[in-house]
Formats: sequence, C-alpha cells, structure tokens
Amino acid sequence: MNLCINYFEWVSGDFTIRANVAKTPETSNYTSIQRRIQAAIKGQQAQQLLPFIGNPRKNMPTGLPFELSDYIQLLDVTGRCIRADKRGYIDKAQPEILTRLGISHENWLVLTTQFRQCFHGAVGRAQALTDFCEHQHLKKRATVSICQKLLA
Repeated sequence: MNLCINYFEWVSGDFTIRANVAKTPETSNYTSIQRRIQAAIKGQQAQQLLPFIGNPRKNMPTGLPFELSDYIQLLDVTGRCIRADKRGYIDKAQPEILTRLGISHENWLVLTTQFRQCFHGAVGRAQALTDFCEHQHLKKRATVSICQKLLA
C-alpha cells in the first residue's frame, strides 16, 4: 500500500515538472509536494496525506518510512534530470530547494531534528504568526524569534 501511495505522490510532483507546468516542486500547484512544503513551513503535517515517520523500525506507526527532507531532496534532484522525451525539468542553474525556500542547511537540520524542543506553539514566518495570533486572540507570538532565526 505505501509503495502505491509513494509512487502516486511521486508521479504527481514529478509530472508537473516534466510537463513543464511548474519550474520547481514548491510551485507545482495541487500536488502533494507543495502541500507538504507549505505544511512543514508551518510546523505541521499535510492534511489527508500519510505522515513521514522516519526510518523503518519495529512497531512502526502508519506512515511513509523516510523523512520529509529526504523526499523533498529526492524530488528536487530527480526534477533536475533532463530527459529528451519530456518537455520540462528543473534548470540546473536553479538553486537547490532549501535555498529557494530561504532556509539554510543548518537551520533545516535544526528544524528536522529538534522541532519539538524549539517550538511549543504556532510555527511560521513572522506575518503568518501575527495573523494566527490575531485570529486566536493571543497577545504574544511566543515562537516568533526562533521562527525568524530558523525560517529566515
């Protein structure tokens, strides 16, 4: 089952690049990769998609047996492969995906390995946190400084 789901997600993300509909995975509208990236920036799992649960182990929860960072990087690398029978690909001059998202390698490592230690509330860019806090009638943006540091 996971293999079918993984393949379907992969095809949906790769198809928009190959069909020359989108230039990068994060700009490929209506795909699981775009939904996963948008959710990850907010510190969430994408709704209605299986979560990434890490490496295979005993008593595994239901989910995809690898990390989100591996999935994003693999899709980005694959999208850069030029094929004569396909119209689109990610241009080799295009910066890697973390650069395009404005997240350094060091910050991505912290986000993916220490997320629960860093965040105890809403996560996102400063304006998104402000909007969230106003909507929730919260007086403080508790995580804004760490968000600005890691997501800037």
